[in-house]
Amino acid sequence: MSTFTVKAFGAESKTADLAEMNIERREVTPKDVEIEILYCGVCHSDLHTARNDWGGSMYPVVPGHEIVGRITNVGSEVSKFKVGDLAAVGCMVDSCGHCESCKQDLEQYCQSGFTGTYNGKDKHLGGHTFGGYSQKVVVDEHFVLSVPENLDLAAVAPLLCAGITTWSPLRHWNVGPNSKVAVVGLGGLGHMAIKLAKGLGAEVTLFSRTPGKTEDAKKLGADHVVISTEQDQMDAVRGKFDVIIDTVPYEHDINPYMQTVALNGTLVLVGFVGEFQEEEPSTRPLIFQRRSVAGSLIGGIAETQELLDFCGEHNIVSDIELIKMSEINEAYERMLKSDVKYRFVIDMQSL
Repeated sequence: MSTFTVKAFGAESKTADLAEMNIERREVTPKDVEIEILYCGVCHSDLHTARNDWGGSMYPVVPGHEIVGRITNVGSEVSKFKVGDLAAVGCMVDSCGHCESCKQDLEQYCQSGFTGTYNGKDKHLGGHTFGGYSQKVVVDEHFVLSVPENLDLAAVAPLLCAGITTWSPLRHWNVGPNSKVAVVGLGGLGHMAIKLAKGLGAEVTLFSRTPGKTEDAKKLGADHVVISTEQDQMDAVRGKFDVIIDTVPYEHDINPYMQTVALNGTLVLVGFVGEFQEEEPSTRPLIFQRRSVAGSLIGGIAETQELLDFCGEHNIVSDIELIKMSEINEAYERMLKSDVKYRFVIDMQSL
């Protein structure tokens, strides 16, 4: 298969800083779209993969799965896009297309495993996929998304991961104007959960361990803030919430939050991937109020397009800090300290 070379930024090993390199992209096949990348969001997954925190990283790693750009070439059979269109690519660039999950537009749950935008198996060139910290990307049109023209393109980028990760459970659990939603954690995911739940008409509460985030949460659209370390405040919201979106990315005790879930309500984990070692969820609040604990992963392509269209209609984007490509290693260190409100986005013209 014919290829062309583009500049990228990636890591050669788990201990190496990200640095400039060249990678190969395939020439467009009949179903492909070629995108010049204008902006790429920075996700915690990028850092974890670059540093092999989860194991399984394939080097060199070129991260980036929050991609926004403009189409520069299309294959002969592409029907949904044309050269010059704005386009986006999220966490997936392929799936089997024929399992029950894929047939239901739930490619994120592909029973053969979806192909990640980076660190996935490259079905075309062999080896592994490279992400959006690069000049261009070539993707099957099914996995390419349309971007509303009215939105700030840089601030759209995090919608492709942080946005859809919180939108999918809000939609699956039917959040709307009569819903009471709580969000645990005010970071990249949490701030999007507040904005999107509010956009859907819900009454929104942030759980925070300290009062310092109250003003920011209310600016983002939260109606209330509950300090989770204050027992009287937790008691005041017992049995209140239809849905809790828990965005905390590390092991933590969910039992206090379970007491605040309403009858038939659900606490959805979207941030923590792993085993609860110490504070196992108690079955008592589950059984006696028919509450549920669930997990949720990004969204399918149709659902992600629905999100982008909704954000276009309601003028919802992420709160971002725009950085140059050369600042990515510093950004990773700041991200580990939660020193960003609320998502870094790379101006890819700086590459």
